[in-house]
Amino acid sequence: MSLKADLLFINARVFDRGENLAREDAVAIRRNRILAVGESRDLRPLMGANTMVIDLAGGSLLPGFFDPHLHFYEWSLKRSQLDLSQAASLDDLLQKLDEFQADMPAGQWLLGFSWNEVDWPEPIMPTREYLDRVAPDRPVALWRCDFHLAVVNSMALKRAGIGPETPDPAEGRIEKDAKGVPTGVLRELAINLIRDKIPASTDEQVMDALEKGVKAAHALGITALQDVRLMDDTDGPAMLRAARRLEEKGLLDLRLWVSLAANQLDEAVALGLRTGLGSDRLKIGHIKYFSDGGMGGRTAWMLEPYLDGQTGMPLIDPADLEKEVAKAQAAGLAVMIHAVGDRATREVIGVFEKTAAPALLGGSGPALPHRIEHVQNIHPDDLPRLGRLPIAACLTPPNLVLDINTVDKSVGKRGRYTYALKDILACGVPTMFSSDCPVCSPDPLLGIRAAVTRQRLDNTPAGGWHPESRIKTAQAVQAYTEKPAVLHNAGKELGRVAPGYMADLVVLDKDILTCPPEDLHRLKIRFTVFEGRVVHQAE
Repeated sequence: MSLKADLLFINARVFDRGENLAREDAVAIRRNRILAVGESRDLRPLMGANTMVIDLAGGSLLPGFFDPHLHFYEWSLKRSQLDLSQAASLDDLLQKLDEFQADMPAGQWLLGFSWNEVDWPEPIMPTREYLDRVAPDRPVALWRCDFHLAVVNSMALKRAGIGPETPDPAEGRIEKDAKGVPTGVLRELAINLIRDKIPASTDEQVMDALEKGVKAAHALGITALQDVRLMDDTDGPAMLRAARRLEEKGLLDLRLWVSLAANQLDEAVALGLRTGLGSDRLKIGHIKYFSDGGMGGRTAWMLEPYLDGQTGMPLIDPADLEKEVAKAQAAGLAVMIHAVGDRATREVIGVFEKTAAPALLGGSGPALPHRIEHVQNIHPDDLPRLGRLPIAACLTPPNLVLDINTVDKSVGKRGRYTYALKDILACGVPTMFSSDCPVCSPDPLLGIRAAVTRQRLDNTPAGGWHPESRIKTAQAVQAYTEKPAVLHNAGKELGRVAPGYMADLVVLDKDILTCPPEDLHRLKIRFTVFEGRVVHQAE
């Protein structure tokens, strides 16, 4: 007796390996895998008495989206915090702050994120004095959109013991006024002085947040991701414990790679952890390093000075980074290195030229390739060097839109090689796209639109920002589906709509390849399928 499908999609625009399949408009699923792909009339014999048939009426059927750089732990917890991404001015930020605290218990920490002063009519940096006006009686900490800078109020400074005599921590900066008094602005690892005083979430709270985060990811068509840790992270163990408990309870309907923070390398080596260790749903990912900061806070390490500042700052000496990469590689741990400034990118390329070996599937080396994260700025002389390395690049197109004003004001014409997506793809380095959420929205459609149009949602600037760096829709879709699957050693299971592959899929209401680029973000997620089960269905 022939096998029958549990689920059959018909009248679809099936997207596989960068194109819509010309005639194959149906996909049959049995249990957790794709049984067949073909024409609707040819797959009808696979229909049984219990087969669910869904007519997609010309909508796209794609591999499930795979975000390889999403701060899933932070995003899941921050979904209950104050989102300031829509704050239109300093006054608007303060008003949102005041409204948000109205129902909060007295003295409780007020945490917020994603404000961007560069896009305000008056780009005024918030300071403790402004925050004290509306919240003098509770500690407040607000992270800028790039998460390389935070501003806190006087009570938060007091809780952390930060005063005029407090020295800058290693790899961080406490901003002070002309009299030496802290302004409340903290850069890079100085932020950890505050983070250490914020009450930690319980394991139960983390589990609840992650469970809700999984469902929120499904609503965006995301079926796989790598959770990325922060600098000197202390939350990694809590994340891994909660994810493991969710898996044991059958609630982890995601392919989840969990990265480790750089300060955990020795512990990971001692425990015998290796990249790729785990189950089909939960695996150990990369060790995360930061070579520099971000452009918004002027801490990205640049070859030439900013138009309005210095050259930024390294967060680790390249010689020390080289030793760390060698140690991780010898232990079977792949590394990912944050590089935003063009000097940082050059130095990281140099480190990998000396250390990086190809990913080894078995044996003593890492099972996944090493990676450079963001490559936000790159000097054109370094593109060929990048292309020759046996590593991957993980780029963040949605951040492009967020940073247009920041880049124009900080480096001017040198912005031609900022978010140079097309150039990086052309140099031959295996490339995948990510959201870097909660720096940006986790919605992959926003990232695809940003890569294709290089415009804000109001279609500015006309023609796109540095339009010579625009790419095609199919390239962007591949960078959110097939490419990250391949670069996570899952290319024979995930990232394609083909027989035998896992049935992790997303269905859009229209054909993504014929959709006008400016409307890509308006496409609707009709269904998300994980292991053959519909885990999200639009109302």
